[in-house]
Amino acid sequence: MGVRLPSWSYSPPYSGYWHPVTSTINWCEEDYYATPYAAEIVNTLTNLMFVLLAFKGIRNCRRHGHDTVFVVAFVGYLLVGTGSFLFHATLKYPMQLVDELSMIYTTCLMNYATFSYSKSRQYGFTLALALVSLAISITLYYHYLQDPAFHQVAYGILTAVMLARSMYVMEFSLRPSLRKNEENFELHHKKSMTADQKEVSRSDDLRNAKILSTMWILILTGLSIFLSGFGVWQMDNIFCSNLRHWRRELGLPWGIILEGHGWWHLLTGVGAYYYLIWGIWLRHCLNGRQDEYSLVWPSMLSLPKIVRSKYASGIISPNIAKKTR
Repeated sequence: MGVRLPSWSYSPPYSGYWHPVTSTINWCEEDYYATPYAAEIVNTLTNLMFVLLAFKGIRNCRRHGHDTVFVVAFVGYLLVGTGSFLFHATLKYPMQLVDELSMIYTTCLMNYATFSYSKSRQYGFTLALALVSLAISITLYYHYLQDPAFHQVAYGILTAVMLARSMYVMEFSLRPSLRKNEENFELHHKKSMTADQKEVSRSDDLRNAKILSTMWILILTGLSIFLSGFGVWQMDNIFCSNLRHWRRELGLPWGIILEGHGWWHLLTGVGAYYYLIWGIWLRHCLNGRQDEYSLVWPSMLSLPKIVRSKYASGIISPNIAKKTR
């Protein structure tokens, strides 16, 4: 005879404080089974991950002098979490727009930061105008269409473009064999270098190659976490009826483990945080400040951050410390 964990049953469906539902989509989590004040309690509370990591990121940016654009990005990240919190708590259409459109606007902002770096002011202005126009167009068409699939496709394309551009910039700016004007540099400068200068150049190339290797680990870890969340969410959509049955069989609180959309919030929140940390580090490297800033990432089970090098002593794990010297 099996041992059954202590649990209590899900309550029957009833109308909560925010009834009726006006959003164009409702998720697999059952409504108002835990409290009348939150339609989807797990999907609501898991957004606190965004709030926690947003404040952590903002504090880190202010303490260590990271570019202002990343403070703004973390504020956008905070708005995404707050909007999602309000949407899942109420299942109201206006809150759905706050949730979904804040994702579009924050991603547009990060695309601006990625594509405008080191460009002229005129280029930056034109790019900003184009991205604002794009964001407005997505907003208006989505409000007209009211099809969540359109939002998901638009967000996916914007995110993919941003990631591809960032990876391109990282490779062609840091990898010694791909750096812009590398051949001209070799031809016009290295021939006239002293032995000490050549040693410094080789040391810089080695340092950048090691940083690049660590960046790829950071990127792939964050991307794996993000895509894992997406995969769990899709399973939640596909097998919703089975999951609801299993949750009721398990009872509370154990049934919440099978809330796939809640896992989507947790995993994509962490994955997006990894992207922002990578962006901060990449920006410092592009500014030639590799020796001033270090990645602090003691283990895969900890959250990374970028700090001024004087703060990094004794914090970075041995492997990562070697790669950032």
